[in-house]
Amino acid sequence: MVCCNQSFLGRKSASKIATKSVFVKDLKEGIAKVIVGQDELIDKILISVISNGHILLEGVPGLAKTLTINTVANLINSEVKRIQFTPDMLPADLLGTLIYNQKTGDFMTKKGPIFSNIILADEINRAPSKVQSALLEAMQERQITIGEETFKLDLPFLVLATQNPIEQEGTYPLPEAQVDRFMLKVLVDYPSMEEEKKILFRVAKTNIDTKQKSVVNSKTILEAQALLNDIYIAPKILDYILNIVFATRDPERFKLGQLKDLISFGASPRASINLVLAAKAKAFIDGRGYVIPEDIRYIGKDVLRHRMLLSYEAEAEEVTSEELIDQLFKEIPVP
Repeated sequence: MVCCNQSFLGRKSASKIATKSVFVKDLKEGIAKVIVGQDELIDKILISVISNGHILLEGVPGLAKTLTINTVANLINSEVKRIQFTPDMLPADLLGTLIYNQKTGDFMTKKGPIFSNIILADEINRAPSKVQSALLEAMQERQITIGEETFKLDLPFLVLATQNPIEQEGTYPLPEAQVDRFMLKVLVDYPSMEEEKKILFRVAKTNIDTKQKSVVNSKTILEAQALLNDIYIAPKILDYILNIVFATRDPERFKLGQLKDLISFGASPRASINLVLAAKAKAFIDGRGYVIPEDIRYIGKDVLRHRMLLSYEAEAEEVTSEELIDQLFKEIPVP
């Protein structure tokens, strides 16, 4: 087992983390005033924010995906832009363009809405692939190129995106390269009956106010992101992460031969990196200075589900990536 050494090695940073993570409680309290339930969804959005990663939420319309992200964004005192993706959208609508100035005879740059700290990309899969691909440079390099000039984006820069299930009309599948840039892909499910009853009491009114005052600033978020480097992760847990990721590429090596024909391509090294970062962010949210195996299991599906390409055989047998990931976590020994 990963021993109590972790608490000893993480003790030095634990007090600092306990102090610096107070804002997480404030954020959760602010979100709870607007959103009923969805505790796991809220945790995972905060994990993406603290670990400087982008997040993609998928679910049918009406599950408060946009409202949840908008509430989180408003509670952080930074520049927020909501971009509604549509089929007739052009890359220039997102990034900006060059405009000819007749007075000076020169071209001037008109920056697009992407130049913000937090981007709420609503229904991102309703825009054509050329617009989706225009986000790639911003998401990976935190910069934008317009014409021959490159602009650095202000930090923090986060894309919090929503999409409808791909089976719905008027949707375009996201390019694999872009999907891989999202640290987490979270599936949003229907609320329980008890939660929906609370929603009716709170929201079934003719006028509701969902605006919240900011409780944290960008500087605090950047400090939290930097503090993740101080969170201890044991070598045995790193091996656990590597075993999980490598099992998606070479299942037979881990006595999971039954999965070989179901996976065309396994998870990339970006999956390993994001598992480490997301696990550290989970530890931060919980006020710990060290990572435990439960952190990996908590965020494992969200990091891996969009990074495994299933085979035609898996599709024919109606096997989902969630089922395969469940088997991985069941068979790979926990340290």
